Formats: sequence, C-alpha cells, structure tokens
Amino acid sequence: MKNIYKQKPWLEYYDRFVPPSLPYSTLNIPQMLEKTSLEFPDSICLDYLGREYSYHQINCASDSLAKWLSFYGVKRGERVGVIFPNSPQFVISFFAVLKIGGIVVAMNPLYKEPEFRRIIQDCDVRCLICMEDQYCLLQDLVEQEQFHCLVISKKEDFIRDDPLDGSYEKIEDTEIRSIQNPTAFTDCIRKEIRNITLDFSFSSETPAIFQYTGGTTGTPKAAIGLHKNIIANTLQFLTWCDLQVAAETFVAMIPLYHVYGMVLAMVLGIRIAAKLLLFPDPRDQDFVLQSITDKKATFFPGVPNFYASILSNKKLQAGKYDLRSIKACISGSAPLPARVKAEFERITGGKLVEGYGLSEAPTAAHCNPLMGQNKSGSFGLPLPDVECMVVDVENDQKIVDCGEQGELLIRGPQVMAGYFQNRSESKLALRNGWLHTGDIVHMDEQGYFYFVDRKKDLIKVGGFQVWPNEIEEVLFQIRGVKNAVVAGIQEETGDEKVIAWLMLDEGTTLESETVRDHCREFLAAYKIPKEVIFVDEIPRTSVGKILRRELVKRYDEKRS
Repeated sequence: MKNIYKQKPWLEYYDRFVPPSLPYSTLNIPQMLEKTSLEFPDSICLDYLGREYSYHQINCASDSLAKWLSFYGVKRGERVGVIFPNSPQFVISFFAVLKIGGIVVAMNPLYKEPEFRRIIQDCDVRCLICMEDQYCLLQDLVEQEQFHCLVISKKEDFIRDDPLDGSYEKIEDTEIRSIQNPTAFTDCIRKEIRNITLDFSFSSETPAIFQYTGGTTGTPKAAIGLHKNIIANTLQFLTWCDLQVAAETFVAMIPLYHVYGMVLAMVLGIRIAAKLLLFPDPRDQDFVLQSITDKKATFFPGVPNFYASILSNKKLQAGKYDLRSIKACISGSAPLPARVKAEFERITGGKLVEGYGLSEAPTAAHCNPLMGQNKSGSFGLPLPDVECMVVDVENDQKIVDCGEQGELLIRGPQVMAGYFQNRSESKLALRNGWLHTGDIVHMDEQGYFYFVDRKKDLIKVGGFQVWPNEIEEVLFQIRGVKNAVVAGIQEETGDEKVIAWLMLDEGTTLESETVRDHCREFLAAYKIPKEVIFVDEIPRTSVGKILRRELVKRYDEKRS
C-alpha cells in the first residue's frame, strides 16, 4: 500500500518563509536566557502589573535564587515544585531551577491539598518554591519533613514591593548564621551568595520539566520534557510565525505552569528577547484588553474560550480598546470555532490560527499556516521536521489511507523522553520511535489534519464505535446551545449509553426531546443521546480542555 504520509504532502502548503527542516541549537534553556540577556540586557523582559523588568534583572535574579537552591543542597536531577500564577516569581524560579540542573514540576496554584500531595509524592518533590497560601495548605507535608528546601513568596512581592529595585547585597554562605526554612523569596533574589558558582553547561539531552498529563490512558503521569524538546519547539514556532528578534510583545495570559504557556508564551518569548505581558488573573479582561491596547501586543497564544470571551466584551464592542497591533494568535487545547476565528481576525487585522499539541510533545506538533490556506475544522499541517502517520485504531501496524480515520502517530525533535518511573505507560506511548497520541484524526490529500476524537473517549454501543465529537458537532447546530459535551456511561449490560450535557445561552430553554429530534435528522439511531442533561457550566482544565470524566463522575455519583 502506498504510504502517502512518507511523501509529506503538507510541505507544499507551507508559507514561503518556512523551510521543511530547521537547524536546531544545542543550547539548554538557561544558556538561552543567558544569551538573550547578554545580547539585550536593557530590553524589557517582563511587564507585570505596571512594573517592567529587564532581561539583565531577570537573569541576575534567577542566578541568585539558583545559588540559594544550591546552598540548600538541591542537586542536579532533583524535582523542584514551582507553584505560582503568571508572575515574575514563576519566571525567575523556572530558570533558577534549570540553572542548577533541577527539573521543574510546575503546578496549578488553584489545586487543592490532595492534588498537590499526589504530584509531590509521585515524583518525590523535596524542594518547593511557592506563594505563602500554598505553603499553608501543605503544612502536613512540611511537618512530615517532605521538603529540605522551602522558598516562600508573599502576596505583596512584586505588587506593593519591588524586590528588583537595585538594593542587592553580596554575602558569603558562612554569613548565613542559621538556615531559615522557609526562606523568603525576596531574600533569595536580593542577597546573592558570592562564593557559590553556577555551572549550567550540561547537555540539552537533560530533563527540564515534568508535565503532568492524562496521556492516552487517562491516568495522570509525568511526561519528561528534555531541554532540547522545548528548545526545538520554540524554533519551530518562531519560524512558523515569522517572529522577529527584539521586536515582539507577547500576551502571556495562558498559564505558564502548563506546558502550552510555558513554551509558547514564556520560553519562546525569552528566546527572541520579546516583552512578556504577564497576567496573573486572565479573568480581569478589561485589564488584559487595556494592556494589549497600551503596550501594542503583537503575539497572543491562547485557547478558543479566551478569544470568544474577548469578542463578547462590551467595552471592546463600543470601541474602547484597539487590538490592531496583534499580528498572530495561536489557538490550541480545543477546536477553534470558525465564527470566532473570523471575528477576531476582523477586529485585530491579524491572524488567528488553530494548532495541535500535547504535553508529550511540549508543546505543539501542527499548526495552520499564517499566510496560507486555513481549512475549516483542520488543526493544520505538521511543523518542520515532524513526521506523521495515521494508523488503524485496533492495529497500529496498519497505516490507513488518506481521508480515513485512525490514531495519529508523530515523530519529531519535540517528542518527550517518556513518563517518569512508568515504564509500562512509556512503552505504550512510545513504540518504534513513534509517539502514539491517542487522538483519532484524518488527513486530507494536501496534508491538513482534522481532529475526530480522543481514543479513550470512544463510546461502544451495541458493537458500534461512536465518537463524541461527531455528536457534539450536531448539537452545536441547535440554536441556543452554548456548549455541548457527550460521553458514554457504562450500563449493567456492559454496553454503553450516550449521554449529552448541554449548556444553553442565557434566556434560552430547550426540551430534551427537541434535542433528540434534531439528532435524528443527522445521526444514526445508536448515536442519539439516551439522556440530555442541562447544566449551568462545563468543567474545564486551566487551558480550556473539557473534563468529560468529571461530568461522568458526577453522573455516576447521582446514580449510585
């Protein structure tokens, strides 16, 4: 059988400035920051709530914190928990950990204690850098001596106070008479330990991050992202988006503790000496829009919900904000509605394109071209040096024909090294050099890929395969449906039944049977939802992914 994927038809549809292959740097991530800081020391790195910090300041602050971590005995390869919203603390901590060869385990600051505990214990985090709220939440682990190093930031740090105001002090490690644990974050960046040196000349093959993900099976585990994986993905995107060095202003609204924001907002921005506009609370939409207007933001990675929500802003509609400085937006984590794309491009004059990625390839593998054709419903073309195959869902040795549905396999320089201490899951995900994504897709003759559904979300009804996304698309056609989620619920017979959860526009009412009647026009009988449940909200992750399993869990709890 002719393997069209080997022929890479997508290369013909790249923008003219995108080559099929790229020369990848051997620098590790802290060396990249060091290089940018040396070349552009006075350029603004971070813009945070009205204060600006230069590349020189951020580089020096991360040096100083790194020396304190070394003083406390944090070793190369040790996992360090970093728990901050989008803030200078996150950026400084991220690079400080990497400068001593540590591994960043970034966590959502909104997690509850059991969620923190599971991750901390799963990968044996012994050093924690966080806000005082999280420190208080984790007192039980502190008392159990889980941590040998604690660095705590107060709420007023970088808000009411300016710890990078130039009041630095150089000290010897012998001058620290008693090791305080926890240590104040501001002390670690204001008091540099003079007689500790840093050596971050290690290989880019070294692990940089552990990103927790459900992967293909839904069981949370730590994907190991190497320095070279992240560096490679930044080069792919700065080329794909035609970004210019020392000329861009990034909207860093997507959470930096998630690999999407970490790579496309933070590391990519720092690599090209961009100014990063940090937003600790993306819900403060007017502040975000005023900042974009005033600071002339040019690049805005996000998720469909961000863009859709911005479009409904009354002050924007009244002309108070000007977003025409925006040149490029990358949308990920969920399908981008065509109407959102069209309207956002109209008000900005820039491009909003859909991409595809996953934590196991931090962070993206596909994207629609900025200047070329964007096809409705497609997440675009493979990035330079990304190879793809689509294989049969039941037999990964069988490559399906162009246009047929199957599981997406990818191979490329950004693909992870595996899962931490989970050999069985690693073998399932990485087979014969190919990452099995667990996503069901199809590719057209021009090399554009289309998402069908997650393999693990497949519903089996009477021996038939049912993809939730297919039903959701039909439900979205109903006037008044704001959001729709479909999942399978196990019945006593062992079969599954299709359940639909609908979130309606304000003031809209619908009857379950009206919904089912609509589905009968477009779907086979076995695909029609057995139950339709109306909800006030749809649970999502911090980057906009729908949590089907949470809805299923709630249903099961009510049923039992």
